[in-house]
Amino acid sequence: MADETQPGVPAPHKMPLPHPPAGHDRPVPPAEPNPSRWGRVDEEGNVYVRTAEGERTVGVWQAGGPEEGLLHYARRFDDLRTEVELLATRLSSGAGDPKQALQSATQLRSGLSEAAVVGDLTALGTRLDRIVEQAEGALANAKHEREEARSAAIERKQALAEEAEQIAAESTQWKAAGDRLRAILDEWKTVKGVDRKTDDELWKRFSKAREAFNRRRGSHFAELDKQRAAAKARKEELIAEAESLVDSSDWGPTAGRYKDLMAEWKAAGRAPKETDDALWQRFRSAQDKFFARRSAVYSERDAEFATNATRKEELLAEAEKLDPAANLDAAKTHLRRLQEQWDEIGKVPRERIRELDGRLKAVADRVHDVEQSRWRRTDPEVQARVDQFRERVHQFESQAEKARAAGDERRAKKADEQAAQWREWMEAAERAVADR
Repeated sequence: MADETQPGVPAPHKMPLPHPPAGHDRPVPPAEPNPSRWGRVDEEGNVYVRTAEGERTVGVWQAGGPEEGLLHYARRFDDLRTEVELLATRLSSGAGDPKQALQSATQLRSGLSEAAVVGDLTALGTRLDRIVEQAEGALANAKHEREEARSAAIERKQALAEEAEQIAAESTQWKAAGDRLRAILDEWKTVKGVDRKTDDELWKRFSKAREAFNRRRGSHFAELDKQRAAAKARKEELIAEAESLVDSSDWGPTAGRYKDLMAEWKAAGRAPKETDDALWQRFRSAQDKFFARRSAVYSERDAEFATNATRKEELLAEAEKLDPAANLDAAKTHLRRLQEQWDEIGKVPRERIRELDGRLKAVADRVHDVEQSRWRRTDPEVQARVDQFRERVHQFESQAEKARAAGDERRAKKADEQAAQWREWMEAAERAVADR
């Protein structure tokens, strides 16, 4: 492998480039025969470049001697320098786009701190600074030229608009005036460079003048009547569909379709003035009838749900009085009856569901907890463990009495200690049973 670029150290870019003004700066000198002035290769093959900020690693060379490695990275620097010079030449000759040149020079300059090359990076950076300055100046000049062209274009379109307004107000030579308006329109399309807002304002003036002229000839009204006749036919179709949906009980989809019909109504445009208001009243009446029916059904349903909520609150008041600790079986029976009645009542308002169901669940959980506690207290395994501990206490107490009667105080004391330990365990087990 000829060389390796270390991770994080990019190779030089290749990009289309554009030159500072003649005499403005000196070219970057070509790569020197002895690149050791700008870099070095250490014993492990790491290649370094010297910069104003100090040394930094640019790559690894393992294919030959240090001199070859430095020469390889010096050639890379020469390629980069050539790229910069090409950029400068194109910019100075006018062949390059200043905006592209500025972008390219900026990218090259920002990449110098990581470029995998060996050479005079300081001089190259200075060269790029001047190219950036020149490109910015060229952009400023181009902007000035665009502003001048814009002013000329505005003046020309203003003159065309004024001529069209004069024709619209005064001319009765219909063919000649019509031909001239068409010629103005053709020329208008060739005038470029006006900003959007100004162009729109001038176009409105010109367009208004043309429309005024056309109205005077009568053609505009003929076209307008045609459009209004089509709008009337379309609106009558929409009315027919709206009236066919009045008795629908498919509330959601039908309401959505009425919304679509309204959008289509607006898109249809205006019908002739003498019929448009009447058509709208028919269309609106059909909508009103459907939505009135839907509102009545929803109101009835909401009233039913509210009544159901009241009935469930009554059941909850009864359920929350249950005392499973006093009579578990009676509480369970009563709760099952209340739950059956609960299911029979049916739906409640959506915003009350969580509250009401949560209260009933709390009652059910309380009954369940008491039932579990009773079961644990009567668990034969737990009670057997308590009896086993009690038996062991009796055994050690008996041993202590016998040892003491025989005069063996040491054995008696040991048996008392064992009896005390088992008694402690027995009492803990009894408390556990009682707590359950």
